[in-house]
Amino acid sequence: MARTVVRHHVQDYDAWRRVYDDVAPLQKEGGVFADSVYRDKDDPLEVLVIHDFGTMAEAVAFFNNPDLADAMKRAGVDSAPRIEFYEEA
Repeated sequence: MARTVVRHHVQDYDAWRRVYDDVAPLQKEGGVFADSVYRDKDDPLEVLVIHDFGTMAEAVAFFNNPDLADAMKRAGVDSAPRIEFYEEA
């Protein structure tokens, strides 16, 4: 199993969330089988997203998908996302 942790700042959480929910099929096609979203307690526009994948190859391919980059832009992500990849030990 692989897990990714993504942290980024958004312009408007509600607008971001609508796009995030709309791209659920893209996540499923990309191998995401579980996800969760958190907001920073001091800055609710700072978002943390966790995705679980069956394999690291799926995780890497998902984040290299240009459709994902487009969705993040449409969602109002206004900073370079910090993306971390973890493999189950």
